[in-house]
Amino acid sequence: MATNLVKAGHEVAVWNRTPGKDVEGARTAATPAEAAQGAEVVWMCVSDTQAVESVLFGANGVENSLAEGMTIVDSSTIAPSATVKFAGRVRSRGVHYVDAPMTGSKVAAEGGTLIFMVGGEDSAIEGLKPLFAAMGKKICRMGETGKGHATKLAMNLQIALIYEGFAEGLTLATKLGVDAENLISLINATMVRSGVVEYKAPFVLKRDFTPNFPLRLMHKDIRLALDAAKEARVRLPGLETVEEVYDVAMEEGQGDSDYAVTLTLLEKWAGVEVKEAVA
Repeated sequence: MATNLVKAGHEVAVWNRTPGKDVEGARTAATPAEAAQGAEVVWMCVSDTQAVESVLFGANGVENSLAEGMTIVDSSTIAPSATVKFAGRVRSRGVHYVDAPMTGSKVAAEGGTLIFMVGGEDSAIEGLKPLFAAMGKKICRMGETGKGHATKLAMNLQIALIYEGFAEGLTLATKLGVDAENLISLINATMVRSGVVEYKAPFVLKRDFTPNFPLRLMHKDIRLALDAAKEARVRLPGLETVEEVYDVAMEEGQGDSDYAVTLTLLEKWAGVEVKEAVA
């Protein structure tokens, strides 16, 4: 995402929690405060709520460099209630706060074709459009600050459930002697078809669980969705069940694999393996 901002001609300073991840054409900063110094926009994309709070309000955080008129954008996936709290803290300094998580995975991030779900004031979002255009192909304003993150949790809830249904269907079919490739061809020709299946099926057939979206992060998002549901007094029984599968996967050390690796647990329990046919 930062690389695409540079390519679009924007002046970019970067800071990463993991040292050594520089971006060609961008200035590397030693701290979040240094990266934010004199910037019009601070754009964050980190793993969880605690990380966002640390980047913003830690000892060397962005808060030390806030100036009136600045805009903070958060493309992480975190708790909507925390986003509202963080926004309130910086608005007292005359700073705009926009939550803009995205969908599209690694390929879309590299290709500048992300889709952003955005929460914030119209005026602040309007000023960010050239930056969104450098990184993505579409922005969807979902409401005030916090609604972008609320939307992202609802989206990832569906991804987790859709993939789990696909994985369970594959496992059952394989156990019953149905060819996995034939089943996937049928799925893609019927109303069962989905973008999740289209994207994940080729990786599954090749047994490639290299992380496009690590299981540990999907597990985190499932828990965020369940926490938000609890706050809002909403029951999510399907997601509660899927969380149990992810709990086991984490216990078995699969957190750094793609979340599609949950299939291997189903296979182990069924005593089968889903794979493409050998010519």
